Amino acid sequence: MNRKPIIYQLFPRLLTNNNPSCIPNGTISQNGCGKMNRITDTVLNSIKELGVTHVWYTGIIEHATKTDYSAEGILPPDNPHVVKGQAGSPYAIKDYYDVDPDLAESVPDRMKEFEQLVARTHDAGLEVIIDFVPNHTARHYHSDCAPSGVEDFGAHDDTDKFFDPNNNYYYITRQLFAPSFDLGSGKKAYVEFPAKATGNDCFSAFPGINDWYETVKLNYGRDPGDGSSHFDPIPDTWFKMLNILRFWASKGVDAFRCDMVFMVPLEFWQWAIPNVKDRYPRVKFIAEIYDVGLYRDFIFTGGFDYLYDKVNLYDTLRGIQCSNYSAATITNCWQTVEGIQQNMLNFLENHDEQRFGSKFYAGDPAKVIPSLVVSSMISTGPMMIYAGQELGEQATDSEGFSGYDGRTTIFDYWSVPTLRRWYNDGCPDGSQLTPREKWLRQKYSTILGLCNRERAISEGRFYDLMYVNYHNPTLNPHRQYAFLRSCDGVTLIIAVNFSESSCDLAINIPRHAIEMLNIPEGYVTAREMISGDTDVKTISASAPFTTMIGPYDAVVWRIRHQNIRQS
Repeated sequence: MNRKPIIYQLFPRLLTNNNPSCIPNGTISQNGCGKMNRITDTVLNSIKELGVTHVWYTGIIEHATKTDYSAEGILPPDNPHVVKGQAGSPYAIKDYYDVDPDLAESVPDRMKEFEQLVARTHDAGLEVIIDFVPNHTARHYHSDCAPSGVEDFGAHDDTDKFFDPNNNYYYITRQLFAPSFDLGSGKKAYVEFPAKATGNDCFSAFPGINDWYETVKLNYGRDPGDGSSHFDPIPDTWFKMLNILRFWASKGVDAFRCDMVFMVPLEFWQWAIPNVKDRYPRVKFIAEIYDVGLYRDFIFTGGFDYLYDKVNLYDTLRGIQCSNYSAATITNCWQTVEGIQQNMLNFLENHDEQRFGSKFYAGDPAKVIPSLVVSSMISTGPMMIYAGQELGEQATDSEGFSGYDGRTTIFDYWSVPTLRRWYNDGCPDGSQLTPREKWLRQKYSTILGLCNRERAISEGRFYDLMYVNYHNPTLNPHRQYAFLRSCDGVTLIIAVNFSESSCDLAINIPRHAIEMLNIPEGYVTAREMISGDTDVKTISASAPFTTMIGPYDAVVWRIRHQNIRQS
């Protein structure tokens, strides 16, 4: 049986921080910080109960921070003027070969603690994902943990040149880094001369507060001045990045979530991914990407296993929930990725997006069921949830650098209320959860668990029922959506309701679907897999399939072909 990846994204920094009284912009000593060692076997088993197969540990690699670890031999301390928040961005990497010291109970043993976390995760039957950040580093990069013979990025750059194929960075020659915000004064000032290009392709010495000013852009051999490419001989940055990927793969990492892949030349991925898989053939690559027009290139040329489907399915589901999009537009989503559906990674939340339950999105986490069923069951590709999503986290805190914006901070030391109640000081037995949180978590567990308990979802064929139901008086195509998944004599009839009112549907199943999926016609005792209800149903191209769906709810009726009896 092929396993459909169900990914649980978590920030170790946040997940196990039990401080109930964090203060905005608080330091690590004031607010505390979650630790890798606190992600115990018990915690991992509780996560696995959700139907999870993979854990994405976000923020593992050492990044710039305002916390001074010089007493632990981590040098130099980061200048606070180019660090976002007290904790810093996990995407401003300062040492690709080291573990974030915030996450270790014993800083000198931080890599050992990570290796033990990988082992515990594997022992729990889960696979490990970490970030790979290829496009940019922190403004000051220095590795004190690199293997012997590995040199820092920029160590031999010719800083008199804006672009050189052998340079690791781009330089704004003869100009001082002078952004539109304060860099301090005297000995505490941040000074960068010549200025380096900023990570979001800001090839200027004058980035603004909304630029990725805490990062600097890496040079992969493409000259942004004239757009020319210089990939032969292979640029030094390529070799450095390949070594980093192999280093973490050797630690037992099963997959890399690759940040902003489209900002790095496709040719690099075409070269690097096979070179990693040559030694570590089971390692998977997940692309953060936001251009549907590039999807196929990054799969078939770049070699990625999975891609974020943000601008297609995520944006559509959000539009249905928030902007009165028609549910019928879901049909356009699968048609857009037809042939590569199995490569699409679906989600409703991650660290970049607003929480589903926040006032900026649905406003009520209980409304998630139709979106969750569609995104997790429409294809055999991966589904991802973000820690706290299954508890209805609404991100009502203003944590510091990350203000009240419906997101959970990635820049601050903080404790997330729902996660704190679930974690329960290392005993995640549900005893501290509210009845609403328990109910929602069970819904997530049921729906996500079905994704691998039912081969029709993890391996089966998909059939959209909307084209034969557009003029169906019982089904409003703007608020309801219906489809089939089928495999080896089992068909699931799945329908969702995005309306605040319940509906009684009489769903037409066309003759083409009956024949294509080899479904016998007749009556059958079917089971609805979310509620557990059973009912006698008619399966026929000449008589509709009837079901009731509650407000913001869904049904997954399971039909075993061998149990169908002729009327």
